Parts: sequence; structure tokens; C-alpha cells
Amino acid sequence: MSRGPYLRKVNEALHHVVAEEVERLKDPGLGFVTITGVETSPDLRSARVYYSVLGDEAQQRETAAALLRAAPRVRAVVGRQVRMKFLPELHFSPDEAIERGMRMEELLRQLREEQHEAGDSGVDPPGG
Repeated sequence: MSRGPYLRKVNEALHHVVAEEVERLKDPGLGFVTITGVETSPDLRSARVYYSVLGDEAQQRETAAALLRAAPRVRAVVGRQVRMKFLPELHFSPDEAIERGMRMEELLRQLREEQHEAGDSGVDPPGG
């Protein structure tokens, strides 16, 4: 059996269980968090759980700490709900792809505004 489709199924199963369990957590430090993906190592002994959180830097730090505290509990739930050869260690990481995408959107919005203002003032945009 090829590892690719197998790992994809493992990642999907872990994503589902972890996301549900994170929703149930009652930690006051936990912000509005979304589990965006899971990448399991080929040996199945560890899994990187990617998340995004709405809020400022302080809220993001508090959420990271809350997820770190919750990792053993979430891992235990994974062990009960997902049958695997090994129960992976869970490592929570902020999903920087979402932040980069939001930053890119902001840059594009600013560029459109600058081009619109340049068009209104009769000044040619740079390179035009």
C-alpha cells in the first residue's frame, strides 16, 4: 500500500477528531480557534496540528498556551477514537499560510487603492 493515500486518510481522521475536541475545550485562554490541517509523520509517531486564531498577538499567545495545555487530553481522545499502530504526539502550530494570505490580500487592496487614487489625480501609475 502506498503511504500517500494512507497518510492522507490518517491526517483527515486526526483533523476531524482534533477539531471536534478543541471545540469542546473549556480553557478560558482559548480564543476563537480553527484547526486548519494535520500533517502526520511517515512513522505515525508525531502529528503537526495547524490552527488559526482570530485576535491580537496576546490572544494568539494565550491560545497557543491553551493548546499546549490541552495536547495530552486531545491526544487521549484521539487514542480512543482513531485506531492507529502508534498514537502520535500532537504538536500545535499556528497556520502561517492563512496569515500570509491575509497579508497578501491587504497588500493587493492597498495597491488597488493607490492605482485608483493615481487614476483620479491624473498621475500615471508607476511603470505605466
